[in-house]
Amino acid sequence: MRTWGRVTDENGNKKWVEVSSDESGDFSYGWLTTLIQTLKLGLGESPFYAQYGIPTQQSIVTQVYPDYYVNMTQQQFASFFASLSISKVDGATSPTYEVQAVFLNGVSYRGQIAV
Repeated sequence: MRTWGRVTDENGNKKWVEVSSDESGDFSYGWLTTLIQTLKLGLGESPFYAQYGIPTQQSIVTQVYPDYYVNMTQQQFASFFASLSISKVDGATSPTYEVQAVFLNGVSYRGQIAV
């Protein structure tokens, strides 16, 4: 399997990077990449997966964090991880969430994602 993730280098240039299964067939980093991309995706932005994404523009206008949609995204991806927790970061100027994930192979990830 493979997925694509948007990354920004130290100069601010954005590019797409492919994330594939490793030699043993483990796609854990692919699922993490897809989760992060989904959190950054606008609701209805994808022509193929309209049910994925977060309505962040509406959230900024109404000044209400998109907690419901983040929770739905967590539920959609929970089966791909041994443990997955997504929680709101208090005091952030834009909607930001902390993602804590434990892959099925035991590797853990922790990072903040601005949606």
